[in-house]
Amino acid sequence: MALSVEDIAVLFEVRGREMYGREAVSQLEHALQCAQLAEDAGAGPELVGACLLHDLGHLLAAPKGEMRDDVDDVHQYFAIPFLRGVFLDAVLEPIRLHVDAKRWLCAAEPAYWDSLSPASKHSLELQGGFFAESEAKKFIEQPHASEAVLLRRWDDMAKTPGRATPPLRHYLSVLESCQLVQNEKDASTISAPSAAPASTSLG
Repeated sequence: MALSVEDIAVLFEVRGREMYGREAVSQLEHALQCAQLAEDAGAGPELVGACLLHDLGHLLAAPKGEMRDDVDDVHQYFAIPFLRGVFLDAVLEPIRLHVDAKRWLCAAEPAYWDSLSPASKHSLELQGGFFAESEAKKFIEQPHASEAVLLRRWDDMAKTPGRATPPLRHYLSVLESCQLVQNEKDASTISAPSAAPASTSLG
């Protein structure tokens, strides 16, 4: 079943207070901080929306207490079927690729691994670890890979307890602008020819 923006709001309301893995922020705090970092950096609405939703798979999965801590939950894929058909690929693809972006950064930037939190290092090991050179090359050549790398950097920074952010409703309005239906309406408005003025007959 596809999720509407209203469904996403309810999901954050119901499960957003859960802690974000082993970090010191909640799922909602992490999502809002990530979206804020993207917005402050001048990212477009699609990437801001992707930052808000990048870990939605965690909220759609079983509660943390019911899941093993030593198994990758593939959350980057879990949310996509619930979002496809609702949002643009420019929202979906950075979400799908943001875990692989961490693996790419570890391969591309030797110092990146040292910058990760212990929790993020633990999850990386479950997610497959560093990319090999050939894997890294294949990854970065994909559409939306560069946006996924940006998302990943903001993801790593969005773990500050008590950081002030705009409210959820602010970013829900950004999401509304990224919906397929909204963009189809905008496109049809732009492409529709303006009505020709009525001709006037002079006697």
